[in-house]
Amino acid sequence: MISQTTQVDDLRLVAAPSAVNCAEIFVRFALIEWSLRPLIPDATLVTRHMVSSSVEGATQSKPRFLTVRLRLHGDCVVIELDDDRIGDPPELDGWTISAVSLPGGRRNVWCELPLPTGMSAALPRRAPGRSAATAPSGPPLQEYPGEPVDAADSEILQRVLYGLNRPAR
Repeated sequence: MISQTTQVDDLRLVAAPSAVNCAEIFVRFALIEWSLRPLIPDATLVTRHMVSSSVEGATQSKPRFLTVRLRLHGDCVVIELDDDRIGDPPELDGWTISAVSLPGGRRNVWCELPLPTGMSAALPRRAPGRSAATAPSGPPLQEYPGEPVDAADSEILQRVLYGLNRPAR
């Protein structure tokens, strides 16, 4: 078994209600990119729960930040959330969510999702050249060998790209 972290992605968000949907989209795309589609339903459930809990009580007058992180580690995917809330982790039936206090009044909350049978952290790999800086030009929904794009994924990606390209008001 590989006991080290082999891949990490994270996203920093303002603790606002929209952070829940942004975090879910982030998790979906990371797991698709890592060829871990079977984990999407459980990972999005846990992520939505953790981010919703972190966002509770946030105000627009005093915005807070949170960081959602996915780590491929050993025989599991670790979903982490760093925020500035104090207290126990949010409970979710059927899942173990842990927390530790960090310096500066911050906390780290995490949940481990086991990888599908027969898979280890050494197997799923991000395709070479798939980072934002080296993304291929051409149609925005180009298929990569071995990774077909689902219709639902295509629709989400189109909405994200549209939102990013809208002019500021």
